Amino acid sequence: MAGVNAQQIGWHSAGKGGAVAAGGAQAVAAGIELLQQGGNAADAAAATILALSITDYGFFSIGGEVPLIIYDARAGEVKVLSGQGRAPLSQAAIDWYMEHGIPTDGDLKAAAVPGAIDLCVTALRLYGTKTFEAASGPMLALLDSGGLEWHPLLAATVRRLIEAERRCSSTREANLQAVSDRFYRGDIADELVAFYVDKGSFMRKQDLAAHVTWVEDPVTVQYRGYTICKCGTWTQGPYLCQALRLLEGFDLQGMGHLSADYVHTVVEAIKLAMADRDEYYGDPLFADVPLQALLSDRYTEIRQPLIDARHASTEARPGDPYAMRALKGDGQYRPGPGGTTTCVVADRWGSFVAATPSCNFFGGEENIAPMGVSHGTRLTSLNTTRGHPSCIQAGKRPRITLSPTLVLRQGRPVLAISVAGGDVQDQTTLNLLLNQVEFGMLPEVAVTAPRFATAHHQDSFDPNPVRTETFGPAASVTVNHGVSQDVRGELASRGHQVTLTEGHIATPVMLYRDQDSGTLYAAGDPTAGRHAATI
Repeated sequence: MAGVNAQQIGWHSAGKGGAVAAGGAQAVAAGIELLQQGGNAADAAAATILALSITDYGFFSIGGEVPLIIYDARAGEVKVLSGQGRAPLSQAAIDWYMEHGIPTDGDLKAAAVPGAIDLCVTALRLYGTKTFEAASGPMLALLDSGGLEWHPLLAATVRRLIEAERRCSSTREANLQAVSDRFYRGDIADELVAFYVDKGSFMRKQDLAAHVTWVEDPVTVQYRGYTICKCGTWTQGPYLCQALRLLEGFDLQGMGHLSADYVHTVVEAIKLAMADRDEYYGDPLFADVPLQALLSDRYTEIRQPLIDARHASTEARPGDPYAMRALKGDGQYRPGPGGTTTCVVADRWGSFVAATPSCNFFGGEENIAPMGVSHGTRLTSLNTTRGHPSCIQAGKRPRITLSPTLVLRQGRPVLAISVAGGDVQDQTTLNLLLNQVEFGMLPEVAVTAPRFATAHHQDSFDPNPVRTETFGPAASVTVNHGVSQDVRGELASRGHQVTLTEGHIATPVMLYRDQDSGTLYAAGDPTAGRHAATI
């Protein structure tokens, strides 16, 4: 890649001309290359995401999904792009799932419609300046130099998409649409469907043809003068907003970073917010999610007293936002004891992107289509519990854990965070966000500071219709070694089941813009193999 040496890309960087933080160094180099060519944040994000399907294969693939949040400096607004595929449209398929369950053993029946290609095309069409050919150039270079059997197959497919763009010979927007049309409605779609039929999947041409990347308004809350922007309840993202609303009533800074009071209070807020996530969240096109009530002042006020300063909760305690009661019931007894990558981008004009590419990968060469497209198992984030907001329905989006974050101050972006780590994603985001907002840490400090998380919630990847059987360990807290022994002891005395880990808790990248100097600071956790670069 001309002008970009991936071997020189480290885990943190600072500059004023643009920034990228993501997984593989070559994917970061892909984004930087587009920025150096005069591309904007959307162009660089598309190039980075496409390259991540190669450098971070197994955590993401071109048949996967990508929720993305963008601040467009030209329009001065934030939008969410839902690059998440849906369940099959066939009611007969849904009836099969309801009778037999959603497979968890790698069966292609658990795959959703591939969302990544249309996500990248939509980002380029609505917000970018470059062609698909330019954005996919670094990806093709990786495929052409790679050594896996499917690399030439996918390279040929990408070249067919570029051919569709060239042949259209119309406006830039129409040319880009031709890329998606060939993949979802043309000959590539026909070949994918033949593969689906052979593998016993329920996906058909109508499912591919109906796929679009929805453009939505973000869910937002205010916290200490910052505007936190998340995707909707087709992700777990809004529970971070609920947790922040609860935490704004506490003096976290006064408690001290990683003190027992601080860790305890944040964990207890997470438990309450995740209980509501598990009870109410689902695709809002299908489920009536009471989000306005969940984020309201009154609901926050009645839930805050449930955080006991001296005792860890051992129950799942969703509230009742309809009747404005702190608890929906008596509290549920909690029984005992994939793949995702990351991408944040900023350009010199002030646009920001946060995206969380994934595929919930199940591996196996037999699950790679002849055109080099592999799939994940994202339908396992739905369930077959009748009446549940995430019960599988025809054309429904799974309620995914993928959850990028943008943060504004005075209407302009200052933070972008992306985390890989399933149910721990927004817990780690909360760690990093508080590290900056409450304690002023720059990204290279924030991503390497000790972290903590709890498994006191339902498993988002277990479609078991008996939801009480999907809980993790009650009152569990996993902490890094940097959390002192005294703090761990105090947490245990309050009833937390503390586990110490030497490994990284989730896999974050973070980007911060100093509004006074205009300097961009980007970093990814080096222990998790994250990379960052600026120009």
